[in-house]
Amino acid sequence: MPALDDMAESRLEALDKQGLWRMPITTSPLEGMWVERGGRKLLSFSSNDYLGLSRQPDVLAAAQIALHLYGAGAGASRYVTGENPLYAELEQQLCGMKQTEATCVFSSGYMATLGGVCALMGKGDLILADKLCHACMVDAAQLSGAKFIRFAHNDMQHLEQLLTKHREQYQHCLILSETVFSMDGDCAPLEAISELAKAHDAWVLSDDAHGLGVVESYPVDIQIGTLSKAAGSLGGYVCASRAVIDLIKNTARNAIYTTALPPATLAASLAALRIMVAQSDLGAKALGYAQQFSHAVGLADAQSAIVPLIIGEAEAALQASQTLAEAGYLVSAIRPPTVPQGTARLRFTFSALHTEEEVDALITEVRRHGWH
Repeated sequence: MPALDDMAESRLEALDKQGLWRMPITTSPLEGMWVERGGRKLLSFSSNDYLGLSRQPDVLAAAQIALHLYGAGAGASRYVTGENPLYAELEQQLCGMKQTEATCVFSSGYMATLGGVCALMGKGDLILADKLCHACMVDAAQLSGAKFIRFAHNDMQHLEQLLTKHREQYQHCLILSETVFSMDGDCAPLEAISELAKAHDAWVLSDDAHGLGVVESYPVDIQIGTLSKAAGSLGGYVCASRAVIDLIKNTARNAIYTTALPPATLAASLAALRIMVAQSDLGAKALGYAQQFSHAVGLADAQSAIVPLIIGEAEAALQASQTLAEAGYLVSAIRPPTVPQGTARLRFTFSALHTEEEVDALITEVRRHGWH
């Protein structure tokens, strides 16, 4: 066996022993939040489709019209062939929702974070990030070349200490946080972070990936997010002032040197965002189900559509997930390095497509196993 294969097999074996082996499993969507996996029908409490818009008829119709009108693909970068007119409509819609002057749409939320941070920050600058920020923020901070320091989760005292100690040594300072943290489901104190930023001549960038459409976000200097969760489509965005967005559009390498999003995807996102604005009760419904569940099983009150149930070790979390699958539920086990060692968990997510009866049945099943 070649040396390269030896290395790969050795590392895979180590991952398997730690319960960290990962492989995608084919899963087909059915009606509502039901899916088919391995020949079994399961009720999913793992999807980030919080508003149930990924298969909403108006969203599908918009995608179909764009597909037939503009074709399946964009053909090249939006800077090479010119951008589809749907880009301007989508960016204008996001500006209205985020109350900003301008927006830049990227191919994904991950790309939006990398492009936005790296376009604004560099050597001689300082980035302070919440310890539980998403991996894309960590990667963006490291790739930017700026000094990168993490502060304790939602700890304003620690953030203030770091600002006091380090801010004056650097030209620019950017604080990274999230509206809703993806693995814990809690919200950041963005107003308090913004006040500290102003006091120390810093800027704030918040990721609204898991908050959009579900919880209200406090406006900060730079707002990023994804269209792949509550909007049920694909793509990412950065919303900010006109000057900031013009700078990002002119310097973000992963916006310039990549093929533009397919027209059908742009149209689907645009239709989904319009529904999100018109039917704000969808987000309240998803949040209500999460609070119903968290209260009933003795967990802290849900602040978002995400409710984590800490199990502990990775193997135990995998077994708990399998136990729920045998009862007819799809609830993913989240393991290191996504979460810290010893905090592997079941991550429950709730959608407007769930019903109160379905949530009640899940509560009964979780209580039966004594997980809390």
